[in-house]
Amino acid sequence: MDSSIVLFGPPGAGKGTQAGRIVQATGKPQVSTGDMLRAAVEEGTELGRIAKGYMESGGLVPDEVIIGLIKERIKQPDASGGLLFDGFPRTIPQAEALEEIAPVSMVIAIHVEDESIVERICGRFTCASCGEVYHDVFRPCKIDSICDSCGGIEFKRRADDSEQTVRARLSAYHEQTSPLESWYESKGLLQRIDGNHSIDQVGNSISNLINE
Repeated sequence: MDSSIVLFGPPGAGKGTQAGRIVQATGKPQVSTGDMLRAAVEEGTELGRIAKGYMESGGLVPDEVIIGLIKERIKQPDASGGLLFDGFPRTIPQAEALEEIAPVSMVIAIHVEDESIVERICGRFTCASCGEVYHDVFRPCKIDSICDSCGGIEFKRRADDSEQTVRARLSAYHEQTSPLESWYESKGLLQRIDGNHSIDQVGNSISNLINE
């Protein structure tokens, strides 16, 4: 198979949006280990049954199970041109295992300061009626407390969008990712992208890297 791309960044950095753009630009299918785990559990595969036990008990799924799923994924016909790994690997052992089975040509790290992430995530709210997403600062309702799309007046915020939860997630991300970033940098694969700009600006920076 052709070489793959790894994309990572903190929660709220815009990975999901940029991953979609990379898929369109390169034709490489996006691989999210979370999605793969849920699909394996639903399909009742051997690895899925193993993973289910860990997931139901709240434990971390072992690396060998994750790598096993990736080994199965790269055998599929659409993986011949390489894959886009979104949020994987998270640790150096995972990166070492991935290196053995799927060559990586580029690692894109989206950088956004913690305070900006907290502001982005904690300010989100959605219309309870139609699900339209708003933000206290970046996208407020045009008329206060009335949904632009459906006129609804009830809104909700996700419980895990609290500042305490977001900071805990960021702390875990930094603990896992700092060593991994240095590891990929030592191999000459790491490309840092400033994620503090607009979606289009960040996307253009990534496109320029890919097209070099």
